[in-house]
Amino acid sequence: MRRLYISIILTVIGSLFIITWGLDKIVAKQESEQVPDEYAIYHQLIEGFDQQLSATSSRNLVAFSQELSQAYQITLQLDKSENIALPNELSQQLTQTGGLLLASETHPYLLKKLSQHPDYIIQLSLPEIELENQNINILLTTILYLGVCIILLAWLFPLTRRLYLLTNTAASIGEGHLNARMPTSRFSYISLLESSFNRMAAQIEKLVADNKILARSMSHDIRTPMSCLRFGVEAAIDTKDITKKDLYLARMETELTRMEDMTTAFLEYAGMERQGFHLKYELVDIDHFLHTINDDFQSLAEQHKVKLSYQASPEFINQKVTLSLDFHWCYRAIQNLLSNAMQYANNTVVISAYCQHNFLHISVEDDGKGIPEENIENIFAPFVKLDVDRSRELGHFGLGLAISAKVVHWHNGSIHASNILTTNDKSSVKTSKQVNKNATITGACFTISLPLQTEKN
Repeated sequence: MRRLYISIILTVIGSLFIITWGLDKIVAKQESEQVPDEYAIYHQLIEGFDQQLSATSSRNLVAFSQELSQAYQITLQLDKSENIALPNELSQQLTQTGGLLLASETHPYLLKKLSQHPDYIIQLSLPEIELENQNINILLTTILYLGVCIILLAWLFPLTRRLYLLTNTAASIGEGHLNARMPTSRFSYISLLESSFNRMAAQIEKLVADNKILARSMSHDIRTPMSCLRFGVEAAIDTKDITKKDLYLARMETELTRMEDMTTAFLEYAGMERQGFHLKYELVDIDHFLHTINDDFQSLAEQHKVKLSYQASPEFINQKVTLSLDFHWCYRAIQNLLSNAMQYANNTVVISAYCQHNFLHISVEDDGKGIPEENIENIFAPFVKLDVDRSRELGHFGLGLAISAKVVHWHNGSIHASNILTTNDKSSVKTSKQVNKNATITGACFTISLPLQTEKN
């Protein structure tokens, strides 16, 4: 929102500066062409009357003032000084050049004390002069406010348009079109809000899609144990043989255990989205972290009769590489990759890591049969199980890689799978390995890429 505030302030201040600067130029040009004082001619005229009347005797002052009034067709009156009551400050100005300008309720007038006859004061009534400047000021003020309004409307139009599009997109998502997104623009004032909205919409779409997959998969997979339970109940009721009855009950207990395991796995995955908001980040030494994982899984590797090894790259030997991550969930993500690799490996599973382009890459490779190329893109989707030999009856529900992908997404990283086709002559057809390039290992490779933060000792 800082960009929005700055743009509003700069727009208003800039528009006022430009408009007032232009209007000042116009006013200055007009004022230079106007007469400085609209009543200047009357100040000079009353001075002339003073000179003429001062040269006249007291007996002829009234008659001569009337002649001047008729000759110049103006209202000129002669009165005694004692008949005019003025404050001392104004009385002192009656002798100043040009006289004293006053205004009554009807019209303005000038008062001037005669130089040679101080007992008399002449009063010159002035016509009402239209103040053109006042009308101009009103017009210019109106132009100022109209100009500001037009500029603000021009500035607000893109903002209101983007808000209108945002409202329509939100309404479209509410109607069920979950793929609706706010189109981005470099010139938008609310680009941060739009990006946040699109991320929220993507999360909603993914959450709804996961829930649909969960419901569809669970409704499909629960039919088999339900059918087995129904068959076992009917068989146990019909049989009179205690041995067979116990056998049926044992099978029913096994099916209930499978249903419980399946329901637990499904509900755990469904609740993972909520876990992403409560991650406990801590600074982790990656080399020590991977060594710990390698040591912890040696026993599982022995059970599967494979060799598990961790190959440290030079970056981890020469410096301490650390990342801020949730230890528990990252451990589990790599655990799922290792468990998957040991299931398919023939003899070897390798954990390796390297730094490249400000990212930490952690790879888990095996020498198994690899991944069918047509299934590589979908392997991280939930409930996807490529190997029909790994049935759900054995506890495999196709959620391990999906959980790993979700954990990596929480840490703003990425995960991808590829096949390693490396031969003994060191010519690589396709490989994702960056460590130990001379190895002859073949099979699948899963690589986690996380934004890198390093700390050097």
